[in-house]
Amino acid sequence: MYTVRIGDKEISLETAEGIFSPSRADEGTLCMIAEAREELALGGKAPEKILDLGCGTGIVGIYFAYLYKDAEVIFTDVDEKCVKLALKNAGANSIPGQNVKAIVSDAFTNIEEEDFDLILSNPPYHTDFSVAKAFIEGSFKRLRIGGNLFMVTKRLDWYKNKLISVFGGVRIARKENGYFVFSAEKRSARPSNTKPLKKRK
Repeated sequence: MYTVRIGDKEISLETAEGIFSPSRADEGTLCMIAEAREELALGGKAPEKILDLGCGTGIVGIYFAYLYKDAEVIFTDVDEKCVKLALKNAGANSIPGQNVKAIVSDAFTNIEEEDFDLILSNPPYHTDFSVAKAFIEGSFKRLRIGGNLFMVTKRLDWYKNKLISVFGGVRIARKENGYFVFSAEKRSARPSNTKPLKKRK
């Protein structure tokens, strides 16, 4: 177990062997939380339906459930152990049970809900891009018009190009610790299929 303070919220997280970042809060995840909090504060309307995609211990969903107390938050992960931990940690951090749901799912396979206002994810980036591809394409389909996807990774070009091709555009925050936080807004019902501009030689 470890405790992390994010803004004015202290979050205690029970962990387990074999899950992502078991001994401390992941730097990239914290970067994404901070960037999303800042961008959403400028956007006006509070998100009502939030998906923590690849939830791990649940730190992201727990923080945004705390920040937006009326929101419905869904935790999902391919690992059942993570989903159970996220739900347990939500309760331990005083997130009302009626506001949260936890689903074991490979990307969006078992998720029936649609019209999310906000999806946040720290996808595995030490593998090929198949998981990230499923996360990005699935997020576009499940977001409402005007909804936002936030992702964090240390890889730039593939994510930038993929997000542009699906969402039509992307905002990128480059962090000093080597992470990139991507945010993309769904502006139309159909994917953009926009080809990113090639770099000039």
